[in-house]
Amino acid sequence: MATPDHKSPNVLLQNLCCRILGRSEADVAQQFQYAVRVIGSNFAPTVERDEFLVAEKIKKELTRQRREADAALFSELHRKLHSQGVLKNKWSILYLLLSLSEDPRKQPNKVSSYATLFAQALPRDAHSTPYYYARPQTLPLSYQDRSAQPAPSSGSLGSSGINSGSACALSGPAPTPQPLPPGQSHPAPGVGDGLRQQLGSRLAWTLTANQPSLQTTTSKGVPSAASRSVTRPRREGDAGGAVEVAEAALVRDILYVFQGIDGRNVKMSNADNCYKVEGKANLNKSLRDTTVRLAELGWLHNKIRKYTDQRSLDRSFGLVGQSFCAALHQELKEYYRLLSVLHSQLQLEDDQGVNLGLESSLTLRRLLVWTYDPKIRLKTLAALVDHCQGRKGGELASAVHAYTKTGDPSMRSLVQHILSLVSHPILSFLYRWIYDGELEDTYHEFFVASDPTVKTDRLWHDKYTLRKSMIPSFMTMDQSRKVLLIGKSINFLHQVCHDQTPTTKMIAVTKSAESPQDAADFFTDLENACQGKIDAAYFETSKYLLDVLNKKYSLLDHMQAMRRYLLLGQGDFIRHLMDLLKPELVRPATTLYQHNLTGILETAVRATNAQFDSPEALRRLDVRLLEVSPGDTGWDVFSLDYHVDGPIATVFTRECMSHYLRVFNFLWRAKRMEYILTDIRKGHMCNAKLLRNMPEFSGVLHHCHILASEMVHFIHQMQYYITFEVLECSWDELWNKVQQAQDLDHIIAAHEAFLDTVISRCLLDADSRALLNQLRAVFDQIIELQNTQDAIYRAALEELQRRLQFEEKKQQREAEGQWGVTAAEEEQENQRVREFQESIPRLCSQLRILTHFYQGIVQQFLVLLAASPDESLRFLSFRLDFNEHYRAREPRLRVSLGARGRRSSHT
Repeated sequence: MATPDHKSPNVLLQNLCCRILGRSEADVAQQFQYAVRVIGSNFAPTVERDEFLVAEKIKKELTRQRREADAALFSELHRKLHSQGVLKNKWSILYLLLSLSEDPRKQPNKVSSYATLFAQALPRDAHSTPYYYARPQTLPLSYQDRSAQPAPSSGSLGSSGINSGSACALSGPAPTPQPLPPGQSHPAPGVGDGLRQQLGSRLAWTLTANQPSLQTTTSKGVPSAASRSVTRPRREGDAGGAVEVAEAALVRDILYVFQGIDGRNVKMSNADNCYKVEGKANLNKSLRDTTVRLAELGWLHNKIRKYTDQRSLDRSFGLVGQSFCAALHQELKEYYRLLSVLHSQLQLEDDQGVNLGLESSLTLRRLLVWTYDPKIRLKTLAALVDHCQGRKGGELASAVHAYTKTGDPSMRSLVQHILSLVSHPILSFLYRWIYDGELEDTYHEFFVASDPTVKTDRLWHDKYTLRKSMIPSFMTMDQSRKVLLIGKSINFLHQVCHDQTPTTKMIAVTKSAESPQDAADFFTDLENACQGKIDAAYFETSKYLLDVLNKKYSLLDHMQAMRRYLLLGQGDFIRHLMDLLKPELVRPATTLYQHNLTGILETAVRATNAQFDSPEALRRLDVRLLEVSPGDTGWDVFSLDYHVDGPIATVFTRECMSHYLRVFNFLWRAKRMEYILTDIRKGHMCNAKLLRNMPEFSGVLHHCHILASEMVHFIHQMQYYITFEVLECSWDELWNKVQQAQDLDHIIAAHEAFLDTVISRCLLDADSRALLNQLRAVFDQIIELQNTQDAIYRAALEELQRRLQFEEKKQQREAEGQWGVTAAEEEQENQRVREFQESIPRLCSQLRILTHFYQGIVQQFLVLLAASPDESLRFLSFRLDFNEHYRAREPRLRVSLGARGRRSSHT
């Protein structure tokens, strides 16, 4: 046989056992085998592996023994040891030194220390086992007697952290002890060995072979642990074969029920969805009720565990949901720590023979007291689980936040802690969005949604929206809108404005909260932290965006150009353009060419003050021909256009430009009516002197003058209403809002409100269709008057020309000494004059018919105006009928303006 190596671990360990016990190698064989199993197992001390904490404990112990110099020397030596890095497991070495320094005489008092511990209730941060991360389902499932030697199974010990004697039921029989060193033999099993098997392996090293009197009872006569774990046989008077269950067995069952595992006597009833004591168990009502009350803790645990198990594997649950599950796991981990302490206490009582009769032992009533607070916490968690079913993202955070509104400080603290973990992903989304403009929301949890199919030109309007269901309840709608605008502004600057300025130059980026506690502070102090950071980023980003739009892209200049050209604000340009376009626009629409009209437009620009406008605005001004209908002239299809692109197209969208086109056509038509009436007045002034020698024609001229005056009054009042009450007032309001705008959305909203006001008050909306039709009929009557008057003037001037030619011929003949006219010629001339005079009544009749139609249309228009809900339109009806001519003809116009307003408001 080979000589054993004196430096091998086995030999050294055996020598250590001999040195500690002071016996020979043959006497310490069993202790040596136990030591080998301990070294090869996963046992770990039930303290935190903190090197600094152990060093502090050593220094405090030295100070307590009044060895201050040794404490200072130890501190210096520890500092040198820590700086060298030669040793890897410094904590283990320090812990070994601390353990060796403890007085071995204090070891028998361990039970009394546990009694003191449990008599004062459980400590808050008791670390019972280093294996509290394990799932409770891996704890032992059977209830073997503690008399069996526990197997050193690393699986059961490592998963549960509790040295339960029932581990052998899961892991099989205990492994064969390691062989003794050569030359040693196994000692004969004695009474002491049987006692060690009964009391368990934890305290076996303290027992000696000369203790035969402790096999069944302890030194004080208390029954051993083996007797307290066995179910008592039924009494003689018991009926139905029921057995009486000892309270110790119920304690064991309850400890497993706490972990969701069925016990021998307490099992889960799927029908009733609760834990119940089996009917065959003979228990008094008090123990049964207490057991049921304690079993509720296991039901709550199962409910929470089921939710976390289902959701933890669901990736679509998102980061917020996973954070919620992690928070629940963290709370369950603290719950498992308590269970580990209770299991350790129960194991220690079994190992040292403590019975229920002692003050420190575990009982159902003590469990009821010690689990009161954990039960409240689990109830809160279970209620949260019920309330959060089917929710994710911000909606889940809102559900958790709703439970913070409670008057219970402990419950509020628990929910706030969970909220801090749940809200941390939302906080990460928020910071990434408002400081970088990036949105990485794979599972659609954030309240800002992005549509990747939207093109760049619609980025501001359609790409980013709010998911209202995901807005956390601790954020207001105004805060959510600002958050949306911040990130949208950053993306708009980068993608549309092509401004690559770093975000740090736009926003004074503060340190983002990375820890869950910072997240809790962020969301619980909304008025300061949340509101302040969001407002700062909102104001700075929006201000920078508006500066870029105004300075680089001249947004306000383009807005003023729209007012001057499309809303006819540049009066000299519009008048000159009409004069130049008149020869072209009187032609049929099919004969017009856009390039000819564009040349005329450029001529009008160069000849008026429009030439001093910005070249960028003039470059965008163009001519547009509308769709041609049969019978249309150039006046019906001509329109000005203003090209927009890039960032300014965000404000002047296609819908806005279509509104501008409608308003321009209306204003252009009204301007043309004014232009026509001006030509009619010119014709009156020029032809009045020419037709002075035709007194029979004066009545026709007077009738034309009266009708034209009525039309001029109507058009002037309409032009005043449109120009001043509609356009100027609305434009002034728009300009004030634009100057005070804090973000681009304010400008867009103000501009759209301006266009809506202009559209509605210019009678272009759907509600004013009847008014617009009447107004267009009035315009048609003005054009009809122009055509009728042109025909009358043509006929009158032709007649005047013939009369002048006849007189000139007569005078020429008289100068030649001949008769001025012959009888036949004079008769022919008189016949022609009579025919012309006979046509005058027909012309007057045409004018009267035209006047009748015109006044009927105006009267109906005034009636519609008087019934309008818009106050400005009702006052317009008063100005159009200033002399009450139509009021005398129409009874519906005789109601006062105040009564009209009240009547319209009632209707």
